[in-house]
Amino acid sequence: MSLIKEIEVTELAQLKENGETVRVIDIRQPAELNSGVIPGAEALPMHTIPLRISEFKQDEKLIMVCRSGARSAQACMFMQQHGYENVFNLRGGMMAWAGSGFELGLPQAV
Repeated sequence: MSLIKEIEVTELAQLKENGETVRVIDIRQPAELNSGVIPGAEALPMHTIPLRISEFKQDEKLIMVCRSGARSAQACMFMQQHGYENVFNLRGGMMAWAGSGFELGLPQAV
């Protein structure tokens, strides 16, 4: 089993503030997105990732997000098994992001 790389909410906020290119993928179900998303995050429900894996580039930095970090960890593991090494799980998920007082936005479809 491969180790899942994680990123803290403060690290992600810093990357976004610095204008670094990261792709934030929110894998929650559509109904869950109504509580808010990380600004600029792409909505891609977890069950659709295997169908759309070809839409990701091997060299882009991917941050997977769910409510608590459990489902996104599974998504990271799946991506790693398919050769994606630059994939990170947002530790604590949206609960940690919102709990830290970071901005919430509206979901964007991929």
